[in-house]
Amino acid sequence: MLTEESRYKLKYTYAEDFGTGYFKYGPITLGDKPRIVPSRGLILRDLPESVKLLIPKPILERGVVVGDEVSKYLSSMREAARNLKQPLKDGIIRREDEDAWKIVKELVRYGFQQFYPEAASQPDFKGYYVVIALSALAPDYMREKMIDIHREVDEEFDGKLIAAVTIIDQPFAVAIAEKAVTCCVVEAGHGNIQIVPISYGPIREGIVALNRGGAEANAITREILKDAGYGDLAKDEYVVETVKRAIGLVPRNLKEAIRKAKEDPKRFSVKVKVNPLVEIELVEHAWMRFLIGEIIFNPRHEEFASYIQTGRITIEDVVLGDVVFYGEMDLAEALITSVRKTPVEIQEKIISSIILSGGAFNWNVPPGLEDVATTSTEKIKIMIAEKVPDLAERLNVRLVKDPQYSVWRGAVIYGYALPSSVKWSEKYKEGWYTWK
Repeated sequence: MLTEESRYKLKYTYAEDFGTGYFKYGPITLGDKPRIVPSRGLILRDLPESVKLLIPKPILERGVVVGDEVSKYLSSMREAARNLKQPLKDGIIRREDEDAWKIVKELVRYGFQQFYPEAASQPDFKGYYVVIALSALAPDYMREKMIDIHREVDEEFDGKLIAAVTIIDQPFAVAIAEKAVTCCVVEAGHGNIQIVPISYGPIREGIVALNRGGAEANAITREILKDAGYGDLAKDEYVVETVKRAIGLVPRNLKEAIRKAKEDPKRFSVKVKVNPLVEIELVEHAWMRFLIGEIIFNPRHEEFASYIQTGRITIEDVVLGDVVFYGEMDLAEALITSVRKTPVEIQEKIISSIILSGGAFNWNVPPGLEDVATTSTEKIKIMIAEKVPDLAERLNVRLVKDPQYSVWRGAVIYGYALPSSVKWSEKYKEGWYTWK
């Protein structure tokens, strides 16, 4: 039998997943899929007076546009494109980056504005229980700032919007969504890959971060389009993203896949119709399809060297605070490194249950190419077995049902299950925080 609190949370739990590439948000009543918009904002500065007259006063005063409105303003203000910004880099926002925080606040407001009017019309509504999903590597100041932003937005709604907020690590949210107690979550988003061993909670000593993700797959796709004679289309991010998803392949073995593709180009050729007016075709360059998927798993191959050495793509180690984001470390090595940092007695349990999540793992195998192309789960098995053959028969690698939405779904479940009596702990950074 449901308690009064459980009945309330079944209607008014609300989750936000702050990804580097996309912001996913919405209440529990949406079911399995949240609403999603690009994690970006257009800062409205240095505008001529004639343009200011066209912008609604509330938007002009806040000085930033997000969501569906961005493309509308970009189309009428081409010179403003330089002020288009993604607030998160590798899942992190720098403390002093005022523009980034302004965009995040507008994204939060943008989401709530879509759901609050209906909720507020209900007689039982007393505010949302909000779960904020952040990178496992997010520093404490970022968590504190996120709470401050939600307090400020709540004040704009006369204190009636939010009942309480809490914060959860994105990989832990994935484990909750998958009902996994002891496992290793590999969350691959647009900006980075987080490898987080979990045993009833994240084992922070074992976290390994890689400085690559969907953005690098986009970057190599862009260069492939240029090499294939589509330099004009390579400038369009929408085209690049569409082509990447349509043609990208994960090779079982990169050298073998390239050899076969060069021997029989027609077998691997592909056409992509971006829209009725735009179509691309790869025949002689079709072997490059394997580079798109492989760059996520292992960018150390010589096929990537020319792109990196000439600066056409950038893959390098980055230090943010006290965290190193490794650029070229291959995914199997990163997984093994992560698990070795956990207590020995649970290492076998952790590595025997690997959960993949995030859009950067969402690749298909076209019919007829099964001998050379594979899925993300099989790729991980192949790579780990090559390094540690004894693990080959013990590996259980699985991809979540909806890689792009699993964090949001786990965050919603967490918010529903976490009792409101559990108050925020500054030491553990968990529990419900309220300013009422």
